[in-house]
Amino acid sequence: MPLILLAEDETAIAQSVLFALRAEGWQAEHLLLGGQVLPRLRQGGVDVLILDVGLPDISGFEVCRALRAESDVPVIFLTARDGELDRVLGLELGGDDYVAKPFSPRELVARVRARLRRSAPFRTEGWRVYGRFAIDEAGHRIRFDERLLELTRYEYGLLAALLARPGAVLSRAQLMDRVWENAPDSSDRTVDTHVKTLRAKLRDAGADFEAIKTHRGLGYALETGERG
Repeated sequence: MPLILLAEDETAIAQSVLFALRAEGWQAEHLLLGGQVLPRLRQGGVDVLILDVGLPDISGFEVCRALRAESDVPVIFLTARDGELDRVLGLELGGDDYVAKPFSPRELVARVRARLRRSAPFRTEGWRVYGRFAIDEAGHRIRFDERLLELTRYEYGLLAALLARPGAVLSRAQLMDRVWENAPDSSDRTVDTHVKTLRAKLRDAGADFEAIKTHRGLGYALETGERG
């Protein structure tokens, strides 16, 4: 489960951001001071840092300058200053994104999700990434946007079969052969039922597009989504 570290001294902003992050199923920790950031990062496990520029002890820009000497954790700046020079400075210091206050927590969550997708291939072992999906075949696990999907045996098998050939249309008969080969009493309507439950779980995981496409008279195909 991704861990997001928030360094923000305004309590109301921090509470709304933490709520939005945790609603995504992510872990979220909160720091009030810039001087606390590097010691926490050195403990490991942080996937994205959301860093306020106007912290009371040290500027977020100075924190980023220092952490870039020893960490490549993605940094998203939060700031009330929206000038071009500030944005350029933040990015030149090693920031990955820049969000001006006031902002929408949903927009911030989307930006965090994009940073997680970009860094996922480099942070994980045993996972193969397909757009917004990742699969660990040895562990029988599938993630969507870094959220681990809670799948039954046959849901996993169906989604894995579709992931094996992204974009290709697989007929119900092909899916039955690959997923339900040891369940001869199952009918092809079983595929339809499991597609329905998978679509619901993907929506719950934040999918904003129809990942499993129906091709009438042919079967189903999986769209993996654009990488951020």
